[in-house]
Amino acid sequence: MSDRIYSIDSVRIIAMVFVVAIHTDPFRGLGATGNMVNFLIDSVARFVVPFFFMASGYFFARKTARRELTDYFTDRVTTIASLYAAGLLLSAPVFLAGTAVRAGAENRDLVRSSALKLTEFVSPPALLYYGTSVSEILWFLPALLLSLTFVSLFVRVDKTAYLVPISLVFHVIGLLGASYTTFVDIPFEIRDALFFGFFYTSLGYAIYSRGWQPGPERSTRYLVATVVFGVLHLGERYVLGYVLTGETFAQGVYTASYTIGTALFTWSLFLFLLSRPELGRSTPVPSWGTYAVGIYIAHPAVLYPLQRIGEALDLVGYEVRSTLLWHLTLTPLTFFGAALVYVAARRVWVSDRWRIYRSRVRSARDRDSN
Repeated sequence: MSDRIYSIDSVRIIAMVFVVAIHTDPFRGLGATGNMVNFLIDSVARFVVPFFFMASGYFFARKTARRELTDYFTDRVTTIASLYAAGLLLSAPVFLAGTAVRAGAENRDLVRSSALKLTEFVSPPALLYYGTSVSEILWFLPALLLSLTFVSLFVRVDKTAYLVPISLVFHVIGLLGASYTTFVDIPFEIRDALFFGFFYTSLGYAIYSRGWQPGPERSTRYLVATVVFGVLHLGERYVLGYVLTGETFAQGVYTASYTIGTALFTWSLFLFLLSRPELGRSTPVPSWGTYAVGIYIAHPAVLYPLQRIGEALDLVGYEVRSTLLWHLTLTPLTFFGAALVYVAARRVWVSDRWRIYRSRVRSARDRDSN
């Protein structure tokens, strides 16, 4: 197998388009047809977060097979924590400014409103565990960090054979609390590392560590499985959201996140990509995958003001959010806007690092000359 898996790199950026689409809700509210299209987009898009967890677990196993566990784990923790901090720093001022604008428009106390929002930002459980203190969108990063921590603990005590079974038990509980509330009610938050990210990260780790490397001769088989499980995933969501409830697309969109079909869909897709590691190599798409994480951390700060602008225009009589043009443009505006913000922030960061480096070199030269 090629050292670089171009197929997975290619899907990273495609998956990020779907991540943005989940948060922009294209065509939702544009009648029954718009709701149906939104349901289809949202259903297909639900593979992306499990995919990112699974890919992280897979490459964690791959890297730790060649490097000492503690060293690589420390590198990953540092990287993920830095990304999370960057996402918070980009989003917090925007969300805080939005709070101030709303407080002024509603004649509420500006200082009190801002103080309450800041208090939400530093809530320890929301900030350090759930990742929802500033923007719920950023929950993936602390969940990934903790999921890799759980996996590392199993590796350290040499109990990786129990990784998938134990994480599956927690994930089943999480699914019951997320999508199967018709049958059982789970009275606590389950979109987190323990009940969600842990399972998919463990599954990715197990695929590599157990030598499950499908060859190209199995590619068609896994592609067919991906299509079949994708249809199953879509049908399962339709049954849960409409058949069992008796509702229709005209009444709204079913948006429960993940189901049993999601796991099968993501698993078969991931194996298909492993069986075709050169897929996309002759295109620029794999190189675009390096921008995926940057777009992820930047897009809450871009999407929030765009949504507030839409609300403001609605209030003054220009009901843009109910137009087809709004729904066609919000997703690409958010995606490419986030890409621009990320590139700009990265250039500033590199420039600052370069200035610090030059100042240190000059200081060293001055000392040597003295």
